[in-house]
Amino acid sequence: MENSYAIPTEKILERLRFENPWWRTGAIAAQFNDMNRRLYFDLFFPMVQDITVRRALILMGPRRVGKTVMMHHAIHALLESGVPASSIAFIGIDNPIYINMGLEELFLKTLEASGSGEAEGNYVFFDEIQYLRDWERHLKVMVDSYPKTKFIVSGSAAAALRMKSSESGAGRFHDFMLPPLTFQEFIHLQDLQYLVQPNETTFLGTTVPFYKAIDIKELNQQFFNYLNYGGYPEVLFDERIKDDMPKFIKNDIIDKVLLRDLPSIYGISDVQELNRFFTYLAFNTGKEFSYQKIAKDSALKKEKIREYLQYLEAVFLISVVNKVDVNARHFKRVTGFKVYLTNPSLRTALFSPVSYTDDEAGGIVETAIFSQWMHRENVRLYYARWRLGRKEGEVDMVQLDDVSQKPSWAVEIKWSNRFADNPGKLRSLIEFCKQNRIKAAVVTSIDRQTQLLQDGIELNYHPASLYAYIIGANTLNQSNEKPTF
Repeated sequence: MENSYAIPTEKILERLRFENPWWRTGAIAAQFNDMNRRLYFDLFFPMVQDITVRRALILMGPRRVGKTVMMHHAIHALLESGVPASSIAFIGIDNPIYINMGLEELFLKTLEASGSGEAEGNYVFFDEIQYLRDWERHLKVMVDSYPKTKFIVSGSAAAALRMKSSESGAGRFHDFMLPPLTFQEFIHLQDLQYLVQPNETTFLGTTVPFYKAIDIKELNQQFFNYLNYGGYPEVLFDERIKDDMPKFIKNDIIDKVLLRDLPSIYGISDVQELNRFFTYLAFNTGKEFSYQKIAKDSALKKEKIREYLQYLEAVFLISVVNKVDVNARHFKRVTGFKVYLTNPSLRTALFSPVSYTDDEAGGIVETAIFSQWMHRENVRLYYARWRLGRKEGEVDMVQLDDVSQKPSWAVEIKWSNRFADNPGKLRSLIEFCKQNRIKAAVVTSIDRQTQLLQDGIELNYHPASLYAYIIGANTLNQSNEKPTF
């Protein structure tokens, strides 16, 4: 008996031909071609081209950061490099027409639709792979079965994808994380590079490559535009979205993640409870929490709080930063932690834009600085907080060496110039540096850039906007090197 639920083959072939216009025209759709490339493309495309290693490439990242666009830019670059159009295929897994189809069946259908018929030498892009059940098992089989074809897949539930890839695809998958826009990319995509210029600075007597602001007033203005609207490429080029950020982010990003992605991956039943929990965290981004405090504020049990934090990290909406003491030692039990939004503009969408003078400005600036560092997968950040007798201290950002677990550097994030005028007020930072034999530290400001010596510690002051730019630039420049601040 014929299955009345089956989609006719011809309809599937029609959809594949629609998604792959280059089979007919030799070019990607204008809507993708007209968009500027993200700076991360220069790191991503060589991995697409690399066919020397038999591995699938997994492009991961939050919703709406440009994964589908980057895939199409890669297709355009492949076409320009001389790869035959019929050897390149794009399939959007989330389209209902492909329901109940496995990756191999889809791949064979693309060979039929393109007229290629050749199962070797292809570049196959599977978009939104997380909507295919047991995708990691299917993909591993594809890599083994078609060693001369390169498979590139994308997915929004990034950490969940990584978890599954590490468990099931050992030696067969390679991950590439595409984060929300960095401040450097925000400047680049708007052709505002003239606001920042490469420059040299001294660090502990050594000259190192750095940057300086040509117009710090305008750079700060753009920085707050970035804080409020800048995490998503689409917002830069569509004023309608910028004018209605709450609808764009809440409906198209937060709701789809909280109401669809997370329930489908983790089987969450009370999505409204999760939504309220996320809103609570977003409003308090950058503040210190404890399980006891959250339980008191939310009436959630500790285990449920821990689960929700893990889920929200899994889809890259938040990042949890743990605490060390004055000697950079981990606490035996978790007594406190900070939670940061991975994209500061999420807070604007949920509440309201933040201006220079708002009480929330310091917290959202701190969130933005942390979000720039989150793009470096080989950097583990902490904050320091301690109480010794009647004395308390805190340092906003500390990085520990992977091997020695000793602090490599420390940063104090301020949206103020008063600490450049009175460095003695940075008692906690000075104490932490002395305890851990750190000879120099960074302090951010509104617009002051200078270098001072306080109690034997070299304090390097940089405007917060410039420091955010520098982190993004160094992440790309040092992608395969040991990072510095």
